[in-house]
Amino acid sequence: MTGTSNPAASLALAQSQPGSSPFMALAPFFIIMVIFYVLLILPQQKQRKKLQQMLTELKAGDKVITNGGIYGTILGVEGDTVQLRIAEQVRIRVSKQAIAGMQAEPKET
Repeated sequence: MTGTSNPAASLALAQSQPGSSPFMALAPFFIIMVIFYVLLILPQQKQRKKLQQMLTELKAGDKVITNGGIYGTILGVEGDTVQLRIAEQVRIRVSKQAIAGMQAEPKET
């Protein structure tokens, strides 16, 4: 029977050919994973470290903004909470984790 193909024979032939390594078959997958790590995971880890450092360095008098968009001035830091003054005679207590960042300094024109 000539002209018919045997799947097991063609698989064995393909595996025995030089240059067809299992590592070469997985190389594109590993390259994609490295690109994914460098472009997405690494910058996110750096940003998380920067935010965590900012949260540990909070002190009274710092002007901050919360995740909810509330601007305030820190009056005191008590463990995992921060007391903010958001207006005259208005104070709130929020979690440190609710602080999104420092307020930007106003630009002089």
